[in-house]
Order: sequence, then C-alpha cells, then structure tokens
Amino acid sequence: MSLNKNIWPALPLSEWKDTYDTLHRLTQIVGKIRLALEPLVNHWWNTTLYINSRGLTTSAMSYSNLQLQIDFDFIDHLLIIQTSEGITKKITLESRPVANFYQEIMSALGDINIYVPIWTTPVEVPDRTPFEEDYKHESYDREYVGRFWHILSQVYRVFTEFRSQFTGKVSPVHFFWGAFDLAVTRFSGRTAPMHPGAPNVARFVAVEAYSHEVSSCGFWPGGGHIDSPIFYSYAYPEPNGYKEFAIQPREAVYESNMGEFMLPYDIVRASNSSDEVLLNFLQSTYVAAATTAKWDRETLERQ
Repeated sequence: MSLNKNIWPALPLSEWKDTYDTLHRLTQIVGKIRLALEPLVNHWWNTTLYINSRGLTTSAMSYSNLQLQIDFDFIDHLLIIQTSEGITKKITLESRPVANFYQEIMSALGDINIYVPIWTTPVEVPDRTPFEEDYKHESYDREYVGRFWHILSQVYRVFTEFRSQFTGKVSPVHFFWGAFDLAVTRFSGRTAPMHPGAPNVARFVAVEAYSHEVSSCGFWPGGGHIDSPIFYSYAYPEPNGYKEFAIQPREAVYESNMGEFMLPYDIVRASNSSDEVLLNFLQSTYVAAATTAKWDRETLERQ
C-alpha cells in the first residue's frame, strides 16, 4: 500500500455498515449530553463534536461549577470522561449493544455525581429505537473505526486550510453526530428563507441551522442510497444556475435527489495530489454558490 493510501484508507460502506450504525448511536449519546449541558449557539454549534489528536471530543462542558469533557479515543478505543476536579472514568469501546453502552456511561457519570437527562431517541436515522432499548446495534470493528478516524483527521486538516481563506462568518470544522458528517460552512451575511425541513429532522432544528444563507461542504461516509463515502457541497437557498456551474474535478457531479455536488471519496484517495483535488472541489463549489448568489466576495474572502 502506498503512503497516500495509508493516509487516505479505503472505507467501503458494505464492510463496516454494522459498526457504522452502532458508532453513529454512540456519538449521539455523547452529543446529546453536550446538547443538554451547553446553551444554544447559532446553527446548533453548541451540539457538535470536535476533532482532537486521538478521536472526537465534546470539548469542555459546564456542569454546575465544574468542567466536564468526554472523548472518544479511537487509538486505544476508549470513551474517556474527565472533570476539572481531576476525576477520570474510562469505558472500553467494543462490540456490545448500544443499550449496555448507554447504561454504562450514565452509571459512570452518576458515580461522580453528574446527572444529565437526555432524550434517548436517536435522530436523523430511520430506526428510532431508544438507546436504552437498543440491543440490535452491537458491532464495533476496531480496524474500520480506525480507518474512519484517520480519514476524519485528514479531512479536518484540509478543511481547516480551506476555512482559513474566508474572513466572513464561518463555522468551525466540526462533527455533526446527527448526520454523522464532518462539515464546515461559510455564510454570506444575509438571512435565508425559512427552511422547509428535512427527513428524520424536526423542522425547528432545520430552521435554526439554516437561518442564514450558506455554502456548506463536508465529508460523509455514506448511507441510504449513497453506498460509498463522499465529499459534498451545497448552497442554501440554492441560487439559479448553481447546479449547472462548472465544478472541479471533472468526476464531481450534482446529485439531484440530495441537492448537492458530490465527489466520491475514492477519487481523492486514488489521486497523487489528494489535497489539491479536494481543495479544488471545495473552492469551485463555493465559487459556484458565491457567484450565482452574488455574495460580496471582495469583503468576505482573504485577498
């Protein structure tokens, strides 16, 4: 295997779908704890997880007069709970039902007098079995979790470079546990029409997320009728002429069912200049949105 393939490993959805479905729910449990503890920030930025050097983290969260942080360590495959009082709790990430994981994390928090009630129904998935009743999802393949994490770390690096070229309002590079994607979003500064809603998402969630005009891009490991990992980019509201705009690289296509430009992950993975291919996709799709929607690019972009 070449160096580039080690950096951008293969992630065929069919090979780890069961693990993906389980891990998705584990991140939702932790994400919902963050949602319960943190005050609302525009576009639900208070709910997201973040990339760190070993996996995903909530970052510091306030609970009464202390700070609490929960990390997914995808190198040693542990869930780590830490507090500002120096307390650490560790839970092994392994194959077992979501219900057992949910009970263990809540018990671990209770052992240190932290009680965080959450809504236990998963979101943005067809199977809405509550976490405490979910004995169906129980797979955890360390190899594929590791591959997923290595891809996220590379995507984070490239997205961070792309983000730096925009001086207007721009989101962090952050992980949305609802959709299970790593994303970064640029804003024109203008308000947007009220969002009509999306499948498996409460309308008030979408309305808050898309209160302002955006050009957003991300990495998603796939699901539904998308049977492989992809990079995506979309504009809301979508301007006239957007989907006909010339995009790089040539393998990128506009997917009408999703309303997004998509670039297969394997195109980036196979390239000898993966960063350049991905950056070209991110930049050209942003230019499509900014040009067709007439953003004030001179003000919003680093010259």
